[in-house]
Amino acid sequence: MTEPPTPPVGTPLAGGRPRAADPRRWWALAVLGTVQAVFVLDLTVVNVALPSIRADLGFAESGLAWVVNGYALMAGGLLLLGGRSGDLFGRKRLFLVGTGLFTAASLAAGLAQEPWMLVAGRFAQGVGDALAAPAIFGIVATTFTEPGERSKALGVLAGLSGVGGTLGITLSGLLNEYASWRWVFLINVPVGLVAMLLAGRFVARGSPGRDLAGRTDVLGALTLTGGSLGIVYAVLRSADHRWTDPSVTGPLALGVLLAAAFVVVERRSAQPLVPLGFFRDRVRVAACVASLLFASGFFAMFFLLTLFVRGVLGWSALGTGLAYVPYGLLIVGGATTSSMLVPRVGARAMLVCGSLVTVAGLALLALLIGPDATFGGAFLPATLVIGLGAGLTLPTLTVGALHRVTEDNAGLASGVQTSASHIGSSLGIAVLVAVSTTVGPSVGGGAGAATAVDGFRAAILTAAAAAALAAAIAGWLVGPDAGKRVPAEPTRAARA
Repeated sequence: MTEPPTPPVGTPLAGGRPRAADPRRWWALAVLGTVQAVFVLDLTVVNVALPSIRADLGFAESGLAWVVNGYALMAGGLLLLGGRSGDLFGRKRLFLVGTGLFTAASLAAGLAQEPWMLVAGRFAQGVGDALAAPAIFGIVATTFTEPGERSKALGVLAGLSGVGGTLGITLSGLLNEYASWRWVFLINVPVGLVAMLLAGRFVARGSPGRDLAGRTDVLGALTLTGGSLGIVYAVLRSADHRWTDPSVTGPLALGVLLAAAFVVVERRSAQPLVPLGFFRDRVRVAACVASLLFASGFFAMFFLLTLFVRGVLGWSALGTGLAYVPYGLLIVGGATTSSMLVPRVGARAMLVCGSLVTVAGLALLALLIGPDATFGGAFLPATLVIGLGAGLTLPTLTVGALHRVTEDNAGLASGVQTSASHIGSSLGIAVLVAVSTTVGPSVGGGAGAATAVDGFRAAILTAAAAAALAAAIAGWLVGPDAGKRVPAEPTRAARA
């Protein structure tokens, strides 16, 4: 069945009233996009620094993944609560609170003296992200109401996110080489403080949702977060223990039970995090499922590839950071192209195309990588293709997630999609690490390079399968007209 097209140009959000465009909206987008870039930066900035962090703080091999997953899991598990809270209490308020918490947690992580202190700081950073990130996309969705302009704004956000992801790796390499790994966290402090000051001036206050008497679904957020933590912990443990080991089956069973409890809580809650009616729009459902699958392969590949080139190929921190610059530029170029083409060709065509380009890039990486792989002979061509595919896909996933949103649920929609991405990223890292260590030794370990390549190649092909499945779901569930710009009805005078 064909999806109804996006409303004509100039039509306000569903359920809203026509209003003049805010003249400060592009300045607001610059501030919001900068903070979003910092959030993405912090998902990637630690990757190059992981060997230095392990040596300085004495992390065990299995514990190192929590430096990445601690952030992603808290952000993913609590994003729904953050999105709902923004809809109820005001998105600008949640943006400021979340950015403030993220900034304070960055300071704590940068000053950590023990592994648990750093992991705790990363968990707190994830909570700040969970509060602020859905507010960012909710503000953009309700500020840029014209479909074409909204696609451009979301493309800018995606482009800045790509810059943040690339800058995170490059900056991490520079700071590791010339300063200390601690600065990959401390650099967030001045950026966060300045962003909060500018947001007070340029970001419109907006209005909270209608039901201010309602309560946020804290129990739902806790069961979702706990379920995700249990499942990811179990998968990570499976890399070193059998699946029948109680240290694996126990957390896995608890995670599954909590995930099931989340569904029960949502069905019975008077103010659920995700009302069941939200999933009646199949474009949103497809975008969220595809986000989980795409992120599980894309971000996990990022984690493993960085450890591989440093641990197996012996690249320096600075060299690794600089190697990702062309990759990040292709993400920005792909996002720019996507924002221009989606209003013309629709979200389905762009999602399928972008995901399949990413699959091709991952397959190319698995084919070219080896113990003697070089930058020009393997790394560069594969990451350029992956970067282009990701740039085409990521902003289009956001367009799909915000399909036909209203003033009251824009934050919820962005929260669901971003939560799916973060949880997918954490699950992907856990699964791909388990695949890699099952086939060969840890890519960051000191075992034979040839065996490490086998494990890495198996993990990358698993990531390619996840991206291919995302393309299939988008092609099946997303209608051909979703996301398209539809010309406004001609006026009576024009018809005459």
